[in-house]
Amino acid sequence: MKVAIVGASGAVGQEFLRVLEERNFPLDELVLFGSKRSAGKKITFKGQQLTVKELQHNDDFKDIDIALTSAGGGTSKEYAETITKHGAVMIDNSSAFRMDDDVPLVVPEVNAADCKNAPRNIIANPNCTTIQMVVALKPIEELSHIKRVHVSTYQASSGAGASGMQELEDQTKAIVNGEDTKVEAFQYQLAMNLIPQVDVFTDNDYTKEEMKMFNETRKIMHSDIAVSAMCVRVPILRAHSESVWVETEAPITPVQAKEAFSKADGVILMDDPANKEYPMPLFLAGKDEVFVGRVRQDLANPNGLTFWCVSDQIKKGAALNAVQIAEYMIKEGLIN
Repeated sequence: MKVAIVGASGAVGQEFLRVLEERNFPLDELVLFGSKRSAGKKITFKGQQLTVKELQHNDDFKDIDIALTSAGGGTSKEYAETITKHGAVMIDNSSAFRMDDDVPLVVPEVNAADCKNAPRNIIANPNCTTIQMVVALKPIEELSHIKRVHVSTYQASSGAGASGMQELEDQTKAIVNGEDTKVEAFQYQLAMNLIPQVDVFTDNDYTKEEMKMFNETRKIMHSDIAVSAMCVRVPILRAHSESVWVETEAPITPVQAKEAFSKADGVILMDDPANKEYPMPLFLAGKDEVFVGRVRQDLANPNGLTFWCVSDQIKKGAALNAVQIAEYMIKEGLIN
């Protein structure tokens, strides 16, 4: 099994390396690719030093079985044919192919079997906010069909990559030291602030991030579910949080929901209000699962539930989900 990482020096690329090692992924050789600027950089994997190769239009992917790509949508579109033309499966972390009809959009806990129909040898990794939400929605959907979801997200600086995390750290230090802050990665200073804009605005005044949650959820869940999102950037390093309101066709009690969450694949129920137990990003960065708490009846809707969920944006929201897709495909004999 020969695996490639495209965008190896970025935040998600580095997380790919950690996840592959943590899970003892069955690979015989790992090849790293990056931009011209990153080429030649040395990166350690399992005690071995690997050199980043420049991504080019050549036959470097001829013997690659799986390519984990996270180098931006433009790069993914430009190099997709180069990566897949010899049979490599491209598991892409960008938004380039997510809504293409002939590219499955996969969260393994929800719709792993969609991997079996990938005519272009491309599998798309969904948006991070969508991934954690649909993992939590799946056990509810199994109890009663979900008609509508309202969600507010509290998105960490890691959503903007390593530069976003560094900018938050630098701004925080500057404020403590009484210095001026620099703003480059976000629209405004993020430290000591909330920014109710993630990505650019569309014609309907929702942001692209908010529309991703609407469109991607429907594709992943094969559902007519309607999602209305408000996405907010918050001064947290990594791990996104979401406040979710769900309307189902039949009423579901909080007890039923908690039982479903406690048995669901990829979900950990953390819900004990009496002892102040609920998910928080400070304590859950680096974890694999989606953590759910504050499960209760929606006071405004007899068929409504509301809950809070937290998941590591770089891990489950990007690298881990892609690696789980690869693991499923190997297990099912879709990659030899």
